[in-house]
Amino acid sequence: MTITATTTPDTDTLTANKRLAVAFLDAISDGDVAALTAMITPTWTMEGGPPDLPAGQEGIRVLFAHIGGVEQRWTIDDVIAEGDKVVVRATNHCEQDSFFGVPGRGIVQVFTATFTMQIVDGLVARIWRNAADLQRLFQLGARILPPATMRPSMP
Repeated sequence: MTITATTTPDTDTLTANKRLAVAFLDAISDGDVAALTAMITPTWTMEGGPPDLPAGQEGIRVLFAHIGGVEQRWTIDDVIAEGDKVVVRATNHCEQDSFFGVPGRGIVQVFTATFTMQIVDGLVARIWRNAADLQRLFQLGARILPPATMRPSMP
């Protein structure tokens, strides 16, 4: 673990950062790509999302192309801010055509996620996403099977 010394933002800055983080998730819920691209730095990145996501505005566009058809709503459970970071714990209710290739049309998925957002000069510079994606797959009926070599043979 790396601990770095930073200057402590004032209460107004922490409050503004919290509002930005919540607004970011609201814009995701609304599928508002234009609003999202206005809230990020040119070098924005996200860890814990689709692999090889480009930086900046192109990354937001690729993210939404990857998500595909979805109706979703994030409900904010907690927002905590310290230094240049805001942590948001949220619950998502969504219906998506498919998730990781598992069909999902007509199935409402409910899952939680934690987003740690680094805010720089009033914009989201980086997001670390940690979500219950395995929970979503199980809700869609996915099953984990052992490799064929470990399965009992059938008579």
